[in-house]
Amino acid sequence: MKVQEKILKIMAEHPTFIIAEAGSNHNGDVTQAVKLIRAAADAGADAVKFQTFTAGQLTTKSGPSASYQIKNTKIKSQWQLLRSIELDYKWYNKLVKLAKKLGIIFLSTPHGYIESVNFLKDKVPAWKTGSGDLTNLPLLKYLGESGKPIILSTGMATVAETREAVKTIEKTGNRKITILHCTTNYPCPPEEANVAAIMDLKKNFPRYRIGFSDHTLGMTAAIMAVAYGAAAVEKHLTLDRNLPGPDQKNSLEPDEFKQMVKQIRLAEVLRGSGKKRPFPSELIIAQMARKAVIAAVDITKGTKITAAMLTIKRPAKGGLAPKMLDNIVGKTAKRSIKADSQLKKGDF
Repeated sequence: MKVQEKILKIMAEHPTFIIAEAGSNHNGDVTQAVKLIRAAADAGADAVKFQTFTAGQLTTKSGPSASYQIKNTKIKSQWQLLRSIELDYKWYNKLVKLAKKLGIIFLSTPHGYIESVNFLKDKVPAWKTGSGDLTNLPLLKYLGESGKPIILSTGMATVAETREAVKTIEKTGNRKITILHCTTNYPCPPEEANVAAIMDLKKNFPRYRIGFSDHTLGMTAAIMAVAYGAAAVEKHLTLDRNLPGPDQKNSLEPDEFKQMVKQIRLAEVLRGSGKKRPFPSELIIAQMARKAVIAAVDITKGTKITAAMLTIKRPAKGGLAPKMLDNIVGKTAKRSIKADSQLKKGDF
């Protein structure tokens, strides 16, 4: 099976496609990148994702760093920051081969417009876009024309902007789109996570899978997203939160990521089908837990049955449902019925 077909199959059959966002947490060190792939595979993630760029492709030299980047790295120049976390293109083939060997899908977000897309096109089975490119319609058109699945992050975006992005891709004939709710703030404070926005995206884009790119601390929001029916969850992975870099602080360490995967898989099971109906195990228990109409006193044959002669008790099995109580009152007993025993259909 081709990897592209595999990713679509996983998304279709596996309730939640889990992406370990290695991002730039390797700090430009291929050894660290290798460890991140191994950690992602060991944690049970479906995919591990990097970010492909050079500083010169991504930003002007005068571009400022984001406030959270300055806080985490003390580097005020966006160009200087990106230069410090570039991953040399010569290492990608090694990383792709390792991911394949470990059975995890290799992804990388192209951040350098067409240059990075062309570099990645034979290395990734699907495109994962960054929120900053949601309004980069020329890029989305170029990605759509590749025919590969597209996982679209929507941080900073309105529904209208998201719709414009989706329509741009659709015009290429590509409808293999997964849309991720996302809040672009690192770390994202709880009051800005707005996990329930998944439902708004589901309403506005009913034909597409909706997921969640999580930038909050911890794993609670990611697990909540699964409860809301997220088809994909993306979460940053780091080897150590104390390492330098812009995204280390809001990432999960390997053991934490593994625990998140386990909790997501449990949440999938707990979520169930969403249809309210009893399970076979419940129907068995219902025979004991539910109640039936019971004689409160001895009732002799030929007696007119009054409400005071009846009560409602367990078990239900073999008896008359409580809703029959009013139908029984006023009827004549056809046989003698002992106290604390069930009334039967032919008893009156």
